[in-house]
Amino acid sequence: MKVLIAGGGIGGITAALCLAEQDIEVELFEQADVFSAAGAGIQLSPNCTRVLHRLGLEPVLREKGFLPEGTEVRQWRTGAIITESTLGDSAIERFGFPYYHIHRGDLLALLVDAAEDQSKIQLNTGKKIEDFSDDENTVTIKQNGQTVEGDALIGADGIHSTIRAKLWGEEKPTFTGNIAWRALVPATKLPDGLVKPTSTVWWGPGKHFVHYYVRGGEFVNCVCVVEKQGWEIESWTARGEYAELKADFDGWNADIQTLIESADHDSLYKWALYDRPPMKVWGKNRVSLLGDACHPTLPFMAQGAAMAIEDGAVLAACLKQHSDVPQALQNYQRLRQSRTAGVQNGSRRNATIFHMSGMKAWLRNRAAKRASGATLDRLYRYDVYHEKITPPIK
Repeated sequence: MKVLIAGGGIGGITAALCLAEQDIEVELFEQADVFSAAGAGIQLSPNCTRVLHRLGLEPVLREKGFLPEGTEVRQWRTGAIITESTLGDSAIERFGFPYYHIHRGDLLALLVDAAEDQSKIQLNTGKKIEDFSDDENTVTIKQNGQTVEGDALIGADGIHSTIRAKLWGEEKPTFTGNIAWRALVPATKLPDGLVKPTSTVWWGPGKHFVHYYVRGGEFVNCVCVVEKQGWEIESWTARGEYAELKADFDGWNADIQTLIESADHDSLYKWALYDRPPMKVWGKNRVSLLGDACHPTLPFMAQGAAMAIEDGAVLAACLKQHSDVPQALQNYQRLRQSRTAGVQNGSRRNATIFHMSGMKAWLRNRAAKRASGATLDRLYRYDVYHEKITPPIK
């Protein structure tokens, strides 16, 4: 069996590795000339590090990543802790696998290195899939004037997926009314002890601010979300102005002010957050989707990459188990649809919860102390390898 993959991001490369592990041949097509990941930090929770460790990536993840000691939620002005939980070694005891913070570029690089060492994987850059067709026996793609045949095509080409658009047409997502900022702060510019070795989120009226270490503690990654109108560009590479970011968090805790002031003022980025509802159908015949191409997720649960990584493991298991490719892809969708839709919807709810004010915020804070442990357990204990791969009897 040979699987064609459109897109060489975290989801696409992980899927290729999972397929190769199942002795399935893969040819991957990335439209850019080099493999690169926009953005800075990423959180890898135990539900997806289970997959990455199985692929043999634990040593390099421990080398390149940062193991946080816990998570905490703070009040935007006073810094009072609303809720907290431990991670570190206890994450392994509690969930079976560790929790990492890592730079997106570092994660993609180690995935690409692993894929280049796999004889079952052929990586292509500078090649965009322009069109495709499928019949009872094969799927054929057209790229750069050439054609390539395979048994299945997986669109892992991101939130603006060409494969999804050709399957289902262009869509019009809904602007959420939120703008997200991102910045990297050199840890050497910060006072000792200002940033704990945790994943920290500050909740405030109409805004929230997340920070955590990456690159072994060399940098602090900051993601700052603000409710505002008038700027609706959905791009991870659009520059933002320091004065605007500073004004957005005026009046917030002094620690937040120090982080903003210590960031590289010429390397601030912002993007508009758009919402897309869960898709009812991901694919047709021998073609399906993976990751942001089918379930793009708002960044309020830190699960976008985790869902794509889980997708890759389930996709590989389904294609290994069933020689009937269309049936295998239907089973893949069936197994993943509820889980990913739940995370999409949960992230949407968090967008409201994080930004509450007044009495609603007070009630939310009381409820958060009771609910956080149960939520993490449901999310992080999930084991893709215990899914029942056999399709239901028709």
